[in-house]
Amino acid sequence: YTILSKVHSDRNVYPSAGVLFVHVLEREYFKGEFPPYPKPGEISDDPITFNTNLMGYPDRPGWLRYIQRTPYSDGVLYGSPTVENVGKPTIIEITAYNRRTFETARHNLIINIMSAEVDFPLPYQAEFFIRNMNVEEMLASEVLGDFLGAVKNVWQPERLNAINITSALDRGGRVPLPINDMKEGVYVMVGADVPFSSCLREVENPQNQLRCSQEMEPVITCDKKFRTQFHIDWCKISLVDNTKQVSTFQEVIRGEGILPDGGEYKPPSDTLKSRDYYSDFLITLAVPSAIALVLFLILAYIMCCRREGVEKRNMQTPDIQLVHHSAIQKSTKELRDMSKNREMAWPLSTLPVFHPVTGEIVPALHTDSYDNTSMPLMQTQQ
Repeated sequence: YTILSKVHSDRNVYPSAGVLFVHVLEREYFKGEFPPYPKPGEISDDPITFNTNLMGYPDRPGWLRYIQRTPYSDGVLYGSPTVENVGKPTIIEITAYNRRTFETARHNLIINIMSAEVDFPLPYQAEFFIRNMNVEEMLASEVLGDFLGAVKNVWQPERLNAINITSALDRGGRVPLPINDMKEGVYVMVGADVPFSSCLREVENPQNQLRCSQEMEPVITCDKKFRTQFHIDWCKISLVDNTKQVSTFQEVIRGEGILPDGGEYKPPSDTLKSRDYYSDFLITLAVPSAIALVLFLILAYIMCCRREGVEKRNMQTPDIQLVHHSAIQKSTKELRDMSKNREMAWPLSTLPVFHPVTGEIVPALHTDSYDNTSMPLMQTQQ
């Protein structure tokens, strides 16, 4: 059976390992502790939120979860205790915050985890995914009881327990759209002491596996017993038979790729001698700097002190080459000067000449009044 309890000040609860534990934090209990105190007959509906943590730690134990959808709804602590926590009292600090008056109230919940029976956890476990439920709705005792009753009719076990409940959001699910009252979905794991029924085994049929791979609904004969209240996603059901679980431990055979055992690790002593890094500093910075300085001086000597100069170049050049070079420079200079000043004398090719046939003097091609700014240096001979 599932253990349910209501909130009380410094209350001791005794859940069993491997059995779902649910603890309800009722807002009605804390309303009378926040001033101003409500008068008789007056209804107070202040927003109240809860914070839960393990005493001395900022969070809860790993097996314990907490959910409160809105400040106007009750909070719920739920989870499945583990065998490792048996015999260790777990003190949970519950702090209530009044969001209107900013007052707080704190209570302690002492969880004493008891050892399970001999055959617990139950060997045959099945996990169902219910699409039309949220986790806080499924944690209600009436709804959870109806679901266990439907599973019992299908499975027909002698003992049936709710082992754990997990929201689909904790399994990587997406937040549903706020349309058509969509739910986030919840996973419910139950355990029994008898093998799975033929109805639950139908999900393993090749036809149903093919339909699931094609994102189609499988054909399950007992689905109508759940459909009235719970929409089961049969493609996500998980059946675990712990009686057939074979140990996967294998003896390690030492060979290539496995390092030999180096014995127990011995950390270095706390009394280590201080190390002088001055010599390392000199080697790292001084030596490269000295080498760079020497290379810089050699390069400066080659570039500045070993220049041959113009005189030595002219002495090693033949005279005829220097004459040609000088003539080219003079001609280039004359052409540049002529292009800068177009008012200078006309070139010899434009001066008056004798007619080759009659011997008469032929006037110049252009008069002095002619605009010679756009005249080319040489005219085409007719």
